[in-house]
Amino acid sequence: MKKNKNLLTLMLVMLFTITSCNTVSEKHLELEKAQTTLEENITMYESVWDKVINGRQIDLINEDYFDKDVVVLGTSEGDLTGLENFKTYYSNYVIGFSDAEFTIVDIFGQGDKIVKHWNFKGTHDGDFFGVLPTGKKVDVSGTTLVKMKNGKIASEQDYFDLLDFYTQLGLM
Repeated sequence: MKKNKNLLTLMLVMLFTITSCNTVSEKHLELEKAQTTLEENITMYESVWDKVINGRQIDLINEDYFDKDVVVLGTSEGDLTGLENFKTYYSNYVIGFSDAEFTIVDIFGQGDKIVKHWNFKGTHDGDFFGVLPTGKKVDVSGTTLVKMKNGKIASEQDYFDLLDFYTQLGLM
């Protein structure tokens, strides 16, 4: 009887150990997959914005890289939704600064969220949100909060010192 009890206890311990290992292994695989997805999102994100601003390829703001309902949060006009509104908004930077230089200083994320620290330099030599060219050079840094959805950019919210930006443009 005692032998059967010990055998039963040993079998239960082995069953628990095997089950626990599978659960830990599955969770580890999920974490690895999430990390791979995050890394893929960051790589795509950096590449697209380099081409859009530095490469002046504004037409890359399309459904290949952006969610069709992409949102720019917190603009002076309120939130802007949809690819065309998103493209029109960021076109102002490409049109307003023909020598625009956009650099991602640092980028990191978790899950489907990305945070980027960036720098933007350029000469205001074109129409910029209705402001005629001033010929002034700007050099501003900021941060953008990004939300990804199914491997595409779903929303962005930029934070930077607008007073400094407008002062550099000679508007203040």
